[in-house]
Amino acid sequence: MSHAGSLFAEHALLPGGWARDVLLEWDEHGRLSAVRPASPAPAGVAVAGGPLLPGMPNLHSHAFQRAFAGLTEFRGLDAGAEHDSFWSWRKLMYRFAGVLTPDQLRDIATALYVEMLEAGYTSVCEFHYVHHDRDGLPYADDATLSSCLVEAAVRAGIGLTLLPVLYQTSGFGGRAPTDGQRRFIRSTDDMLHLLERLKPLCKRHGARLGLAPHSLRAVPPDALTQAVRGLQAIDPTAPIHIHIAEQTGEVDACLAWSGQRPVQWLLDHAPVDERWCLVHATHMTPDEYQRAARSGAVAGICPSTEANLGDGIFDMTAWRSQGGRWGIGSDSHACVNAAEELMLLEYSQRLATRQRNVLARDGEQDVATAMTLDTVLGGAQASGRAIGGLALGQQADFVVLDAQHPLLRELPTPQAMLSAHVFASHRRSAVGGVWVGGRLRVHAGTHPLAEETSQAFIAARSELLSSEP
Repeated sequence: MSHAGSLFAEHALLPGGWARDVLLEWDEHGRLSAVRPASPAPAGVAVAGGPLLPGMPNLHSHAFQRAFAGLTEFRGLDAGAEHDSFWSWRKLMYRFAGVLTPDQLRDIATALYVEMLEAGYTSVCEFHYVHHDRDGLPYADDATLSSCLVEAAVRAGIGLTLLPVLYQTSGFGGRAPTDGQRRFIRSTDDMLHLLERLKPLCKRHGARLGLAPHSLRAVPPDALTQAVRGLQAIDPTAPIHIHIAEQTGEVDACLAWSGQRPVQWLLDHAPVDERWCLVHATHMTPDEYQRAARSGAVAGICPSTEANLGDGIFDMTAWRSQGGRWGIGSDSHACVNAAEELMLLEYSQRLATRQRNVLARDGEQDVATAMTLDTVLGGAQASGRAIGGLALGQQADFVVLDAQHPLLRELPTPQAMLSAHVFASHRRSAVGGVWVGGRLRVHAGTHPLAEETSQAFIAARSELLSSEP
């Protein structure tokens, strides 16, 4: 449960930009009830030890994949293949997914969510597609693995948008699923029943529930239509996330199947609007950038994973020129660090355009500030939660940078401190405190459960490695 409280900050990043001498107050539900100037700090009110930032939403996570981060960095070519790729990485991922137990998932996710909090994330969208037991049959309680993720988020204290994944086929045109996908497969009716089962659980724990049609290659057209209509009946405002146009191979296969590119097909055949998050959307034409941005959907960009898998570079210049909103995710968790994702995103744009400070924006020339504000807005929209920054009615999620960090200390402005955090520090090391719903979850850079959950993670990973075929 949250509780009422207050905090004074000499410098706070509000939706309109940086402000001085700001008092935040929140109610017993953890919602901001006042964001106002106050000078000097009111007596008895805690004072932030550095610049105050809005909490960062992580809009795309596959929690169990943290257990094999770093274990796929070797050449694993198929016979006849010219180079390693996403598709060879995916085979290794399937092997881990095939042996995962509920307790292991709970321990891995809890440790990951603690790690996210320490790295400046205050909420996560969990794109969850391992549903069944190892033989591919449902658990006695069909919500077993989804419930493990809710439990992990509650224990860590991170905000959660749970996105159970609809997965039915192994490729465009209704290809039968492979054995490696046996734990993912659900009928559309089963998925809608699962959402009904999860709805009260999520409500009880303050989590948001949505739906994730995995991809166009994994969800046939009629199932996509039925699922979206069924979700509309359960919750017409629920978020919808989908992997789309991540790989050029996916684009080529979609063209062969339908004569259209993935984003083009989706926009022509689904009611894409502000509820939707187009995860990756790496490979789009100028017309697709324009139409997708104008639909109101959020682009879910995962810079470290897209780099790790060799996906390609999202064209942020084209997206922003059309007014598109965006957010960041850590996806496969090769990196768990909000500031580092921002750095990688900006650097990828610099490499592509051979320019600097590409993601600065009109009215806010400081690139780290601009990226933070844009990411929070897009991430809040994709999360379907009131986490859109330091404003009335939004949840009291925020991060305090450590002004005494060696690379921040005595810098002249909060903009300079945030820039040092993103581009010069160890990025995570400059995070001092993290609040979620008005509750302090990370103090002096450390979560109280960090050591305990790390040990449980190590044990779960060891078990997976010993049982992995």
